[in-house]
Amino acid sequence: MPTTTSIAPGKSSADTDCSIHAVPRDNRALWRQALRQTLPVMFGYLPLGAAFGVLFTQLSLSPWLGLLMSLVILAGAGQFLVVALLGAGAGVTELAIATLLLNSRHLFYGLSLLERFRDAGIAKVYLIFGLTDETYSLLASLPRSGDRDDIHARREDQRLMLRITALNQLWWVLGTLMGLAAAQLNFDSNGIEFALTALFVVLGIEQWYALRERWPFVLGLAVTFTGLWILPNDQLLLGSIAGACLLLLGHYAVHKRRTAMASTHTPRSPHS
Repeated sequence: MPTTTSIAPGKSSADTDCSIHAVPRDNRALWRQALRQTLPVMFGYLPLGAAFGVLFTQLSLSPWLGLLMSLVILAGAGQFLVVALLGAGAGVTELAIATLLLNSRHLFYGLSLLERFRDAGIAKVYLIFGLTDETYSLLASLPRSGDRDDIHARREDQRLMLRITALNQLWWVLGTLMGLAAAQLNFDSNGIEFALTALFVVLGIEQWYALRERWPFVLGLAVTFTGLWILPNDQLLLGSIAGACLLLLGHYAVHKRRTAMASTHTPRSPHS
């Protein structure tokens, strides 16, 4: 049966909703909710993490370094990129520049969640550290527990966010362990390196349907084919990323200038 909620005199229904949601939730309930939220991520992270673990064992490095990467770096596609570059004999400079450019998108992730991470204390450091693509998608879609300026409601949200972030990292670390263990069985792992290509293909398809504009994809193809034509193989990745970034910055500057000019020449209303 539908229930009714009485509202005290002088209080609005919005105030009542905020006070209800601001009640601290049980710790187990928070973990259960976080588990439900992260189950789709788990089904993706376990096989991808295992693929990373298997690929890492092909390098002449201790397998435990692969586990350490998943614990202290947690970069997903960035970790695949590091394995590919190390396997190709890339230097430290190339590794640093490539991973910086690849993970620069996380700057925008963090900026969009700064308000929700406000007053999180030391937990804010881990929330920022664990902000992968999938974790960002989950956190950004979470409804607020109450008014955005209500510090108690915001902390309740942060408790859930912290558990979602921790579980997502757990799935990735478990996947890495699975891959490192499977590699000890000496099975034929030829072709598993295609997991990195498949990952970016899936991300590209998702962005194709999410974005209304198609020109970024045309730009990416143009830059890639131009790089294949004029750049040597060992400079193709960095050259293509740098070229795409420069063109995007140029497009942003032109768009900003046109917007400013349009607002300047807009005729004012006679009543303004």
